[in-house]
Amino acid sequence: MNRFGTAIILAGGKSSRMGFDKQFLKINERRLMDSLTLKLREEFDEIIIVTNKPQYYIGLGHKITSDIIENIGPLGGIHAGLSLASSQYAFVVACDMPNINLEYVRFMKSTIEGKDVDGCVTKFGEWIEPFSSFYSKGIVEDIENHLNFNMRSINSLLKKLNINYIEESKAREFSPNWDMFLNLNTREDLDKYLENLVNVR
Repeated sequence: MNRFGTAIILAGGKSSRMGFDKQFLKINERRLMDSLTLKLREEFDEIIIVTNKPQYYIGLGHKITSDIIENIGPLGGIHAGLSLASSQYAFVVACDMPNINLEYVRFMKSTIEGKDVDGCVTKFGEWIEPFSSFYSKGIVEDIENHLNFNMRSINSLLKKLNINYIEESKAREFSPNWDMFLNLNTREDLDKYLENLVNVR
C-alpha cells in the first residue's frame, strides 16, 4: 500500500457564514476547488473529493464520494475520504483553504516516515489545526466508535489516538503569518483575501 499517495478535499458543510456553497468559491474567476486539485496533484497521486453535490464533479478524473454517516460535520467527511483512500495516510484539507504549502506537506511526511502513528497534526498554541493534516486510514473504525458515543469533535477524537504533533514554532518556519491554515469562512474573509492578492501584485 502506498504510504502517502492520497489527498482528501472536504467540500461539504453548510457554508452558512459565507452565504453560498464554498465548494464553488472563485478566486480571480477560477474555481478554488480546481486550483486546489491542481496544486495537490504535484504531490499526490490520488485526489478524493468528499461532497454533498457529486454531480458537479463528474468527469474530472478524481475520486468522488459523499458522507457515509451523514450530518455529523467534518468528521464525517474525513471518515468517508479515509474509507475510500488507497494509501496508508491521507492529507486532509478543506475546500475553503486557498494556501496549500507543499514544502510543509513534505516536511510532515518526513516527520512521520517510518513511524507508526495515527496522524500528523499541527498545534496552534494549546489548540490544533485539524486540517492540512495527515490521518491514517487505520482510524476509520476509531471514528465510527467515537460517533457511536454521539461525539463529533475532531479534537476529542485525536486525544484518544497516537498523533504526532508539530509545534507552532516549527510550523511558523514554513508559514510565519500562518496563512497556510487560512480558511475563507465569511464574505469578509474572502474580500480581505482578494484585497491582499491585489496588494501583493
